[in-house]
Amino acid sequence: MGAQWKTKIKETTAAAKGRIFTKLAKEIMVAARGGPDPNQNSKLRMAVEQAKKASMPKDNIERAIKKGAGLLDEQVSYEKLTYEGFAPHRVPVIVECLTDNANRTASNIRMLFRKGQLGASGSVSWDFDYVGMIEATPESPGADPEVAAIEAGARDLEPAENGATLFLTEPSDLDAVARALPAHGFVVQSAQLGYRPKNPVTLGAAERAEVEAFLEAIDADDDVQNVYPGLAD
Repeated sequence: MGAQWKTKIKETTAAAKGRIFTKLAKEIMVAARGGPDPNQNSKLRMAVEQAKKASMPKDNIERAIKKGAGLLDEQVSYEKLTYEGFAPHRVPVIVECLTDNANRTASNIRMLFRKGQLGASGSVSWDFDYVGMIEATPESPGADPEVAAIEAGARDLEPAENGATLFLTEPSDLDAVARALPAHGFVVQSAQLGYRPKNPVTLGAAERAEVEAFLEAIDADDDVQNVYPGLAD
């Protein structure tokens, strides 16, 4: 979610998996500031669940929790930064970063936006909704996503890939809906907060390829956590 624009390339290399684990570890560390117990910290619980689904080793998860909660001598503090602007062909894009060096990140983002246009805060966020997004699959063929959405408290839903359903929630309801869905016949595959474009841009094949290359270059930066483009599927 938030990365449907990516080309369908399986990230199987050790370097690609390492980048994924690094991003997941950052999410866990930031969430663990609110306490090291996932049962008492909903943000941490969701971050840990995402890491487990990505097959992140248990030792890595536990170390990230301890680092974030300040239980180790090794202290790392990450700051969340959000950038807004346009990809080529005036496609709006929001970039979320977690960094331990804001100056480095700002410099990198400026360089990465050379083929687009970096904007000020609020320049494109007005064209996005900030929502909870839960991707879930039916536990049995008879599970009804519309009934599940109503009963669990989701505000909307839409079909996702491979028979899954994307349940949309208010940001404050994300954890409650994710915990309620299993009782209504759905297995949660992922749950996160993110930006959904209100007016996604449709492009031709050549233009889309150019935009995807731009987005992938941004996504590959070590400080970038999430990239949300206003690009139609």
